[in-house]
Amino acid sequence: MKIIYCLLFCFFSTISILAQNKERPNILVLIFDDAGLDMGAYGSTYVNTPGFDAIAKEGLLFNRAYTPNAKCAPSRASIITGRNSWQLDAAANHVIYFPSKFKSYQEVLKENGYTVGHTAKGYGPAITLTADGKQREVLGPAFNKKTLEPLTPSISDNDYSSNFSDFIEQAPKGQPWSFWVGSLEPHRGYEYGSGKRLGGKTEAMIKDFPPYWPDNEVTRNDLLDYALEIEDFDAHIQKIVQTLKEKGAYENTLIIVTSDHGMPFPRVKGDQYENANHVPMAAVWPAQMKTKDRVVDDYISFIDLAPTFLDVAGIDWKSSGMHPTAGNSLKDLLASGKDGQVEPSRDFVLVGKERHDTGRPNDVGYPIRGLHKNNMLYVKNYEIDRWPKGNPETGYLNTDGSPTKTEILKLRRNGDASYWKLSFGKRVQEELYDVAKDPFCMNNLAYDPAYASIKSAMKEEMEAKLLQQGDLRMQGYGHLYEQAPFVRGRDFYGHFMRGEKPKAGWVNDDDFEPYLLDGDGNELKPVKPLDGQ
Repeated sequence: MKIIYCLLFCFFSTISILAQNKERPNILVLIFDDAGLDMGAYGSTYVNTPGFDAIAKEGLLFNRAYTPNAKCAPSRASIITGRNSWQLDAAANHVIYFPSKFKSYQEVLKENGYTVGHTAKGYGPAITLTADGKQREVLGPAFNKKTLEPLTPSISDNDYSSNFSDFIEQAPKGQPWSFWVGSLEPHRGYEYGSGKRLGGKTEAMIKDFPPYWPDNEVTRNDLLDYALEIEDFDAHIQKIVQTLKEKGAYENTLIIVTSDHGMPFPRVKGDQYENANHVPMAAVWPAQMKTKDRVVDDYISFIDLAPTFLDVAGIDWKSSGMHPTAGNSLKDLLASGKDGQVEPSRDFVLVGKERHDTGRPNDVGYPIRGLHKNNMLYVKNYEIDRWPKGNPETGYLNTDGSPTKTEILKLRRNGDASYWKLSFGKRVQEELYDVAKDPFCMNNLAYDPAYASIKSAMKEEMEAKLLQQGDLRMQGYGHLYEQAPFVRGRDFYGHFMRGEKPKAGWVNDDDFEPYLLDGDGNELKPVKPLDGQ
């Protein structure tokens, strides 16, 4: 009799597990590396993205999706943990050792019966280790065996779509899976002129040129080359969706397509203005989204993604081992069928940064906090005596080398510092922008008496929310974020000023200023090795 009971128990347990697995969706994250809102669905005139646009058409397009921190590692850390960067200790920074105490959503999904994996760029650049120093896969095993001949040498040879197919082929049948496709495009560098030569693009296609860069043939071609790389990964998105449909997995797969932050250009990537943190995002889950082609205006943060993934998988956050999250699941919003502002409580997002790249004395950062609400952006710069994009003499290391950066630096050296001030000059402590009227954040309203009450209210709300979330900078301990050691590039400034000429591979050699500068770009004296060093 006991044997019969055991057999019946096993039978019904198996049926229950199979039913649960059938109900639980697959989860697929497709993430561009350094792409702004330059997608057809957002009205781009020079970037063609049928893959991204189809996801938006079949599901929904988010008009107000933001990363809390516009740099690769801290942005991705928020995605995988559901926590803002100021809640992640060392992971508030770039190029660090990821704290072992924070679990990722992929690790939790694996513990709960999901098959997980990723291809190409996951969380990084940083090192992820367990508490005892062993290698840790925060996004699951890598699937990177398949390669291809890229359009240009600057485009990755990773065959993203084929590597996804490899994962699908080995995933156990009847078991849900979660996969991360992390492209390396449109990260720098680019093959200059490839947008014209291979993409058939012209400078005239660019209709809304950013006013903080000099508008010329070089900068416009830089944008066209960036566009080509976006389109390259978009082609993989189309192939991946086709694979899902062929395998019969499309209907019950939640797909999120986004980018870690804005484009790798001056005054965008690594900053905290509108175009830095505002990211493209589209989602589809055919089995649960009965209304297609929706456009949602709710403020969405990356910290909402991990709670969403655990929610749709039926996993309780509090018992998952994840640290508490300030994010909220998007599950109900996805299934609502409504357009516009769907959930009134989603009326703000917080943004900020601590230390990104190396290059300042004593490896300090440039701390910022900000609040987006009601189409307004309030920003507070906490250390305005520091260089926002890194010291000029060490190449402004928080801005990737590029033709656009070179053009701006050349203009300053030839007497026109207007564009330089916008991207590299020192800043005032408070900034306030009406992003509906001023999306490029050119007109600072923080010191306009007509906006005094708005500024005061936004500052008060921002600081209260940050304090509630345990932000060390709100408690007078912000310096602790800067004590997390770099994985590489420690004391770059000291080594450089001692005449050792350390190499920074992500900027150009002529980005390094030969003169010490003041905050307005005036040359003070030649850069010389530090006395007594």
